[in-house]
Amino acid sequence: MIASAVWQQESLFDGRSDSGHTLHFDSSAEHTHGMSPMESVLTALCGCTSVDVVSILRKKREPITGLTVSAEAEQAPDPPRVFTRIHLTYTVRGNVSRKAAEDAVSLSKNKYCSVSKMLEHSVKIDYSIQINGDNV
Repeated sequence: MIASAVWQQESLFDGRSDSGHTLHFDSSAEHTHGMSPMESVLTALCGCTSVDVVSILRKKREPITGLTVSAEAEQAPDPPRVFTRIHLTYTVRGNVSRKAAEDAVSLSKNKYCSVSKMLEHSVKIDYSIQINGDNV
């Protein structure tokens, strides 16, 4: 895997992957032209675990119709402003069983999600699950 970041101007950078995709970073306080690098890490965590959970639930033939994974992170007050805590909220839609949702999230967190496994060495990650608006 190869990636690069190219400075464009002021506080704007283009992140590029070897697969040919570009992600715009904006290191200004407003982040008006792109995500901050830390926001992109948090978004990558949401994306990684959501891919796992959907795949696992489909393999279990659970009738999932939607999934949103949102993250709320706390950061250290002083540089480097590393994450100190991340809470993930999994909002599952469909007639998915509680046990299947719990198992899928657990498998993602503890076995499959590379981003989660990498981050958990330095930050506490916890989660909650909602199925059709009900907390699990």
